[in-house]
Amino acid sequence: MLRVVSWNINGIRSHLQGAGYEEPSNCTARAVGRILDKLDADVVCLQETKVTRDVLTEPLAIIEGYNSYFSFSRNRSGYSGVATFCKDSATPVAAEEGLSGLLATPNGDMNCYGNMDEFTQEELRALDSEGRALLTQHKIRTRDGNEKTLTVINVYCPHADPGKPDRLTFKMRFYRLLQIRAEALLEAGSHVIILGDLNTAHRPIDHWDAVNLECFEEEPGRKWMDGLLGNLRCQAGSYMGPFIDSYRYFHPKQKGAFTCWSTVTGARHLNYGSRIDYVLGDRTLVMDTFQSSFLLPEVMGSDHCPVGAVLNVSPVPAKQCPPLCTRFLPEFAGTQLKILRFLVHLEQDPMFKQSALQLSSQTQIQMRQNKARVRSTRPRPSQTGSGRGQKNLMSYFHPSSSRPQTSSNLDPPSLGTLMTPEISEEEVIASVVEGHTKASEAKDKKEVRTLFWKSLLRGPLPTPLCGGHREPCVLRTVKKPGPNLGRHFYMCARPQGPPTDPSSRCNFFLWSRPS
Repeated sequence: MLRVVSWNINGIRSHLQGAGYEEPSNCTARAVGRILDKLDADVVCLQETKVTRDVLTEPLAIIEGYNSYFSFSRNRSGYSGVATFCKDSATPVAAEEGLSGLLATPNGDMNCYGNMDEFTQEELRALDSEGRALLTQHKIRTRDGNEKTLTVINVYCPHADPGKPDRLTFKMRFYRLLQIRAEALLEAGSHVIILGDLNTAHRPIDHWDAVNLECFEEEPGRKWMDGLLGNLRCQAGSYMGPFIDSYRYFHPKQKGAFTCWSTVTGARHLNYGSRIDYVLGDRTLVMDTFQSSFLLPEVMGSDHCPVGAVLNVSPVPAKQCPPLCTRFLPEFAGTQLKILRFLVHLEQDPMFKQSALQLSSQTQIQMRQNKARVRSTRPRPSQTGSGRGQKNLMSYFHPSSSRPQTSSNLDPPSLGTLMTPEISEEEVIASVVEGHTKASEAKDKKEVRTLFWKSLLRGPLPTPLCGGHREPCVLRTVKKPGPNLGRHFYMCARPQGPPTDPSSRCNFFLWSRPS
């Protein structure tokens, strides 16, 4: 049996920290190994790893019993990225980064690119620059003993932000490139599995709120999936796509089968999500070899849950790993890197060398002159006194000649000089009254000032209660661009769920007072 699992892990390093693995790097390998063992698959495909090559560590990349392959984003750090971990018993014969072939390593590519004339070189480079696709090619043995080729395409498809129309174009072009490459591999005789986060809920049954979305089935991503996937209920002679959604093949009417939930609204608690993670296989492969297709919603640690499938085939491991394997990266290959590897030889022209030599000789002459000047100004032992040893500290102190002599015959001042003249009773009373008046005025000013600041700095108002459950609300901030960007508001603190569920969030909304 061959078991494949896909999981959008939403940051592999943050996932390890969230799972309680905030330990030294020598424990990271065991932590990743526990995750892979928990998924219990021959091929584990991870999406949204959010690591780049400069932060990839050996304990994270090289796990005992597995060989790993990474694709990194070349534009942004901590963004996108996919990784594939294969058990040694399922070592691929070839591995390739990207879909276009521009990132293929020597002697490690698998060819079969199809007709990509509709793309420019710049466009192909841009589509492969975000680390969204990784291909591994395996040898498998079927039940009848025949050996065949299976290509696993691990993808993290782009998300179409409604506020950025260019990202929808990018997403659709990525879909098109993926389909061209997958169909080219099929035509070359290889079986193909496309698995990962496709970022599109295909059917209304795959989305919790499809009935309230305008033109749900007219969305470009869903139309593309209609052309890629075959409808098992199609009549003979109608168009049938080359691939099958393996989960719907085994569970065609299963409702609530979601793989992604909003963490902001706590929607996972009430299973208020969508199914955007898939295991797609070519028609022959799914119908002949797939034994089951499943979701693992009980596995926590991300806003997605793992998905997978089991095939009734046996993997035939390659004798050695492909060149793309992370253990062959120079930083992990076990050979010490010399500092000269990171330096660039700079060729200097003769005029520059001559001027540098002149400057060096002038600097040396100036240093000699400075040393001679210091020696000439330094006092000699014969000029400073006896040179028999260190001088006594008391020799640096001298009695002061300007200090007055103390005398015991000084006369004390007369008592009359210390007495103040008599003050009339009226003046005393006036001064007391004036002091009380000033103190009262100062006290009044202080009280007025205190009341002013108390009225201005009243502190936060008590948290309002939602109208549906009479429970304390939660404070949120508007992040959508527009006139209300940055404003605060209160809403029900319960998780998002179906409107018919009384335990889900109510529609309470209240703007917070301006600060």
